[in-house]
Amino acid sequence: MRLGSRTFDFAHDVAVMAIVNRTPDSFYDRGRTFALGAAVTHALAHVAEGADIIDVGGVRAGPGEHVSRSDEIDRIAPFVKAFREQSDAPLSVDTFRADVARAALDAGADLINDVSGLADPEIADVVAAYPDAALVVMHPGGPPRTRPFRPSYEPDCTTAVTTACGELADVAQQRGVAGDRIIVDPGHDFGKNTFQSLEVTRRLPELVALGYPVLVALSRKDFIGEALGGLGPDERLEGSLACAALSVALGARIVRVHDTRATVRAVRTTQAVVGMRLPPSALRGLE
Repeated sequence: MRLGSRTFDFAHDVAVMAIVNRTPDSFYDRGRTFALGAAVTHALAHVAEGADIIDVGGVRAGPGEHVSRSDEIDRIAPFVKAFREQSDAPLSVDTFRADVARAALDAGADLINDVSGLADPEIADVVAAYPDAALVVMHPGGPPRTRPFRPSYEPDCTTAVTTACGELADVAQQRGVAGDRIIVDPGHDFGKNTFQSLEVTRRLPELVALGYPVLVALSRKDFIGEALGGLGPDERLEGSLACAALSVALGARIVRVHDTRATVRAVRTTQAVVGMRLPPSALRGLE
């Protein structure tokens, strides 16, 4: 899959996707990168630390203040243009609105990361109109920007997630997105309790079997904090790295993260252990 300046062979490659929030109320960075200059500087720092893809969002994924379409475009389009002036790294935009996706792609984005489960199906039409663009479809487990309340799935969460992701990919293709331009995301914590997010993680091979690259967005999420006894976002790094490494071993090919340098090292080590990547330096016992 070619994304901007990079071509990924997801049979062997794992991409680290670094998060940039142009929001004043993000759950982890709490607005530290809301200002345009701060967001661009943060994105370039991610690239310097080894990020393969930058993912920018202009609306908090969870409940929060209403952000109009025009305000979201005003947060996203200038960032894309400013980042493009300084880097050719692949750029993803996290949005569930078709007109925001269009503005982002016009400005130079390569990938649309829709966390709503095609709540606005026209977003697939927009991506289809840009042959070099790609689309992430995610299992949201509910309407955009809502929190789950006692979610239940039949026959079980992983089966439901896998079925839904396959159906979303089918819809995207019916609307013109090429099958080799589609990525699927199980949507950890979206419409899921902690037990369900943990289950989806250990059963990732079922989602991988659909044949699309699998993206996991695990970084510092609530299910990790609860698995560690109720730790807050600032204390979830080690759990995030453990889940990232396990997910790669189970077949995930894109890992969306806050902590680029640490995750790159964890992911590259995992690739070496499972035989996906040769160690670039392997002199021990040979000299």
